[in-house]
Amino acid sequence: MCRWLAYSGSPIRLEELLLKRDRSLIDQSLNSRLGATTTNGDGFGVGWYDDADTPRLYRSVHPAWNDRNLRELAAGISSRLFLAHIRASTGSAIQETNAHPFRHGRWLWMHNGLIREFPRLKRTLLLAVDDSLFPSIEGTTDSEAMFYLALTFGLESDPIPAVERMVGFVEKTARGDGVELPLQMTIATTDGIRIWAFRYSSEGASRSLFFSTRLDALKALHPEIAELTGLSDETRVVLSEPLGDLEGAWNEVPESHVGIIQPGDDELRRFRPVL
Repeated sequence: MCRWLAYSGSPIRLEELLLKRDRSLIDQSLNSRLGATTTNGDGFGVGWYDDADTPRLYRSVHPAWNDRNLRELAAGISSRLFLAHIRASTGSAIQETNAHPFRHGRWLWMHNGLIREFPRLKRTLLLAVDDSLFPSIEGTTDSEAMFYLALTFGLESDPIPAVERMVGFVEKTARGDGVELPLQMTIATTDGIRIWAFRYSSEGASRSLFFSTRLDALKALHPEIAELTGLSDETRVVLSEPLGDLEGAWNEVPESHVGIIQPGDDELRRFRPVL
């Protein structure tokens, strides 16, 4: 499986989360503590927002711990919102077009998990993608197929119902072909303003997902940490596993829920697939 993180808040250099924490994302690529696999070395990707109309992407098939260009990029780029992903393939090819995040217009998408028996279900699932979107599919992963199904079902106008419809469609298709417990997912998607983070699995035992404590509460809990004072109270991280052991910093996303990171109050809602 994979590990990922999504950041929104005061602009910071990418290296602050990718490299400089006790259990940074780069560390997790070699030594994941909560993942289905310890090593996540089948490529990586970073997507970030600046002043351009569309987000920037850097994706590679190299292991994240062994890419000098990633370190240079992470040290030189600051962003107010970015996604980062380290990949452990569940069977699809190790190639750049299969590295996350995936991009369509202003939207980014990344996934940890799998559609079980995806090669068997792939044709039926992809035939449901809208004709206007189908040419944009570049890779061969179940994750990208899920993204384009969600776009087909209205991701850009109403993300939560779109993902609920996507999940319902995948589960119905899979079970119709004799695949039980077909879906395992934690997903982050963003339009550059808000981030939606989903935790769901057909068996009700999903991969790990955490969100950071509100910064005002964390500053009150740890006034001795000077670097927190420079971050706005809107700053938030959602991620597959914590970046360290700071007391009170991390909270588990409940099973079958979706969190929305947005200007103002964030939200946590129940997630239910829709047929």
